[in-house]
Amino acid sequence: MSTAQNKPRLPLARIVEMNVGFFGLQFSFGLQQANMGPFYGILGASEAIMPLLWLAGPITGLLVQPIIGAMSDRTRSRLGRRTPYFLIGAVICSLCLLAMPYSPTLWVAASMLWLLDAGNNIAMEPYRAYVADRLAPDQRPTGFLTQSAFTGLAQTLSYLSPSLLTAVIDRNALDPNGIPIVIRIAFVIGAILSIATIVYSVWRVPELPLSEEQRAHIDRSPLTAGATLREIGSAIRQMPRPMRQLALAMLCQWYAMFVYWQYIAFALARSLFDTTDPGSEGFRSGILTAQQLGAFFNFIAFLAALALIPIVKRQGARSVHAACLTASGLAMLAIPNVGSLPLLYALMLGIGLGWAGMMGNTYVMLADSIPSERYGIYMGIFNMFIVIPMLIETLTMPVIYTPLLGGDSRNALMLAGVLMLIGAIATMFVSAGGKPKGR
Repeated sequence: MSTAQNKPRLPLARIVEMNVGFFGLQFSFGLQQANMGPFYGILGASEAIMPLLWLAGPITGLLVQPIIGAMSDRTRSRLGRRTPYFLIGAVICSLCLLAMPYSPTLWVAASMLWLLDAGNNIAMEPYRAYVADRLAPDQRPTGFLTQSAFTGLAQTLSYLSPSLLTAVIDRNALDPNGIPIVIRIAFVIGAILSIATIVYSVWRVPELPLSEEQRAHIDRSPLTAGATLREIGSAIRQMPRPMRQLALAMLCQWYAMFVYWQYIAFALARSLFDTTDPGSEGFRSGILTAQQLGAFFNFIAFLAALALIPIVKRQGARSVHAACLTASGLAMLAIPNVGSLPLLYALMLGIGLGWAGMMGNTYVMLADSIPSERYGIYMGIFNMFIVIPMLIETLTMPVIYTPLLGGDSRNALMLAGVLMLIGAIATMFVSAGGKPKGR
């Protein structure tokens, strides 16, 4: 297999360029996170059933990413092992982003989200495996935290784009289905970025040629349905201990983050504009406020990811990640009780730190504990640690939303805060990501 010794070291500029494609993928995710809840509300969904309409992400991630990860480990093509999946996923994403705002009914919007998530999932884990393939172990923290920085930057712009467009377009101008025109135009921008950034990255930093040993390994493991399923089963049985230990922390942090995305606009509409009516001007103001706060916390995540690179190299990813989750949990607990915009922006510092850690630190811990010949499949299986919590949240929130949370989105955010703090504690029991030796 490819070893650290024969991987050429990349300058920082090349590491940045290889992650530009991640910017496009995460711009798409940001549009989805910021707008699907309001989309569903405008098209007639109640707050209680909202999580069920987000099933697309967990289900497609659960089914698609392990399979695509395993396939990418054993793909041989003129473009490389991972690149064909980036390109196919990006095309699907772009087409869905163009179509999504025109959804005339709730079921059409939900169907489009399924296709959009499928495209994102086809591209996502092969992209993470590509970074692990391309970089020597001591450069991986830089690679994955650069990815995290691009996540923050992309989602900053995706959250902020509708608000910026209100400078030239009336925020209350609506399409026939009730979707604000500024949001539709933001989705067009996302469609262009999804494909353009991927093409740029694979052009500037192509995959390394396969070694003879890698070619022989692929030849021994043909790209068939049966071989793929057997490989997934084998990888799950042989999962490294640190990866198993990450499961509880991942359950808590991703359940919490899914709650946050689904309910933040509704919570702010209640606390700042005293409305629960999705058709009101106050609710539309709540959407824009949530997007502006989301843009700010993602910008903080962008800066934090860059700042965390030397800290993680010195202190290790484990303790740094626990601190990031703690900051996020405390912020989520406080948001429902704050009615001041300046204070809400201050709390976004904590959300941004948590998001930077989730998108970078966990992958630093993972990459150091898995065999290089299985980067693709283990990145795909690790995504199950993200989508299973989302699936659990999707199925449990409609059950507990009214009897336990009083039908109030602000209480949902407080539940998310508690789970983030539990995730921080669980992180400290992971045996990977400790302080590097000699530090």
